[in-house]
Amino acid sequence: MKRETENSCAKKTSIGGQALIEGLMMLGPERKAIASRRPDGQIVTEISDRAPMKGLANIPVVRGSVRLVSQMGVGISALLRSAEIQEEAEAEAETEPTDKTNSSKIDAWLEQHPKFALWGTVFLGLGFSVLLFILLPSLLTDGLRYLSGWQGGSAGKTNLILSAFEGVVRIIIFLSYLWFSSRIKEIRRVWMYHGSEHKTIAAYEAREELTVENVKRHSRFHPRCGTSFMFLVMVVSILVFALVGRHGAVLNLLLRLALLPLVAGISYELIRLAGRFDNPVTRLISLPGLALQRLTTAEPEDAMLEVAISAMQAVIPSDPDSDQW
Repeated sequence: MKRETENSCAKKTSIGGQALIEGLMMLGPERKAIASRRPDGQIVTEISDRAPMKGLANIPVVRGSVRLVSQMGVGISALLRSAEIQEEAEAEAETEPTDKTNSSKIDAWLEQHPKFALWGTVFLGLGFSVLLFILLPSLLTDGLRYLSGWQGGSAGKTNLILSAFEGVVRIIIFLSYLWFSSRIKEIRRVWMYHGSEHKTIAAYEAREELTVENVKRHSRFHPRCGTSFMFLVMVVSILVFALVGRHGAVLNLLLRLALLPLVAGISYELIRLAGRFDNPVTRLISLPGLALQRLTTAEPEDAMLEVAISAMQAVIPSDPDSDQW
């Protein structure tokens, strides 16, 4: 979709999604849908009700980190379910029943405690992201400063330079991670489903009938994408971490952990602002994220668009105003 088509969208919806294994999830104001294409070509769409966000999830700035953790839980649950759909289809195609007697005790225990397995996965994922994108750049910055013996100038100038350097390291790690991920064949199919999600949402926002021909004309880039949010976290962290200065390596790590909810909260409010308004400032906020989507999305196949349409149609609310962004 060209820029002029984006600007002519009749509405901006709060409906969003996530690419899965051979499918995707759509989250509407009232329902969640997981659509997945089985190896035999059949599209399986599972629909469930969604409880409205309450309490801390509605307080500005605070809601950013709360919704991030909640979204990760929902997303990982959907990802695991999409994997199960593929496994079930493969098991049905087998001529002999699968022998599960060799399953480990750990696997059996996790099957009996699905919530523990789910939230354990969420916090492992969060921990890995925090370690790779937040703590590692800080450690590298302090390590290089120690090895070089650099003392800098005034305290304020030193803090700013080191914070900027740490931010550049963080962005380089993030871009490298996305680039290497995009080289993996299986991940590229996920990015194609990601593109189908954006195209379908754009067609819905343009109030067009959700057909493959209509959807495929739209852009795979969308300003209200999680990729844009992640890049904003990188930028906002430079400014927030600069305000607390630099101290010993351990204290720097603790401060970054403590300030991460604030960074996520500010970034979330910025992405909401960029999604709600269309002006030079909000377009500038969205620009880096849109550019990064060249790595995290790919042009989908028509069959993928059919899956995205199935998920989208399942979550469109009866009240057309209830999903306004």
